[in-house]
Amino acid sequence: MPAVADLQHAELDLADEAATQAFGVRLASYLEPGDVIALEGDLGAGKSTLARALIRELGVEGEIPSPTFTLIQQYDTPYLMVAHVDLYRIEDDSEIEELGLEDALDYGALVVEWPERLGRAFAPGRVKGRLNLTLTLEDKGEDPAIEKRKLSAVGYGTWGPKLARITQ
Repeated sequence: MPAVADLQHAELDLADEAATQAFGVRLASYLEPGDVIALEGDLGAGKSTLARALIRELGVEGEIPSPTFTLIQQYDTPYLMVAHVDLYRIEDDSEIEELGLEDALDYGALVVEWPERLGRAFAPGRVKGRLNLTLTLEDKGEDPAIEKRKLSAVGYGTWGPKLARITQ
């Protein structure tokens, strides 16, 4: 497994919802089996927006529902299987084990909202590559399409060099 020290850090300003989607599109071409994309941020910060853009770029057509109530939505894209996971309602570590997320990494990637509830099994250094993304609203207005966001990104393992290329 990669060492936690193999990391790259970046800060980006995302001018609006379209910029958040564009960043998700850029991530899609770098996603590989065994990767974990960990999306952090307050409600409404753009986690689902980014995840949907990434999944759509991988070739998924039609509706991409939020996994808030189902906890997990799986997509068999032309490139790899992607599991979009929302752990907001998870209260106990035993619930994570029941989702079978470790098995999903064998043949696909995880895009996880509220990753602090994942536990240690998916920590940097325990998976092939992990990208932690924290979205923070800078200007909260009435129209989410024009809200500015700050993106803080930390890439571990295989995501260190990928993040350096994505943010150039």
